[in-house]
Amino acid sequence: MLTCDHPVLPDRYNDRVDEHLRYSWGSACLAHLYRALCKASRFNCKEIDGPLTLLLGWTWIRLPYLLPLPREPRSFSLANRWRNWERGDRQYRYLNLAHFRKALDELQEGQFVWVDYAVDRVDPNIIPAEIYMQSVVWSATVPLVLFECIEWHATDRFRRQFGFVQGVPNQERNLDKAHGEVLTGPKNLNWATTPNHSIWVMNWTNRYNYILSELPMPSQHPLDSYMYWYRSKFGDR
Repeated sequence: MLTCDHPVLPDRYNDRVDEHLRYSWGSACLAHLYRALCKASRFNCKEIDGPLTLLLGWTWIRLPYLLPLPREPRSFSLANRWRNWERGDRQYRYLNLAHFRKALDELQEGQFVWVDYAVDRVDPNIIPAEIYMQSVVWSATVPLVLFECIEWHATDRFRRQFGFVQGVPNQERNLDKAHGEVLTGPKNLNWATTPNHSIWVMNWTNRYNYILSELPMPSQHPLDSYMYWYRSKFGDR
């Protein structure tokens, strides 16, 4: 959330600061975004909600060949580097959907930025120390929880994002009924005690037990075993 400098959850209902501090809002925002992306992938979906500033910042940081010219490359929050970008890159606003689809289709190895907070990408003095202090939990393979919304944070499937070599991932987790819950029913429901949610909330509570722990590797290329597994499962995409 600090990388966005944006009110990703602007609802002020029951606005009590002491209550807000008890929640993990960063993971909750990711859960909301993952659920929104899941819905948007349906063929008949024509719109998307959620913290889209976070999604746009993620895209521009990791796919730099798609982004407009940054105006404030050394500013914090990180997404601020594109504040008022249209003043310096007027042509960008006229690029159409076909342009971006073609660019993604032609994506080559090396054009995707896996470790976006590496020292050669971001000056370590820009990001506050309290954020880096929590970076160990970024790689936790756990469910992300936002009240009724449960989404899986499958870090074992994108190890390269954390500087690790990508091997064959574990079997994907089936969230079963928890993935289809909607925010209905009695008010003030404690989702942590409901039958479909309690096990996932417990997983999140023990998140430090599920972080990726192998040593970072200098090579950012996937293992041959991973490529064989991927192509046998998904084809040559």
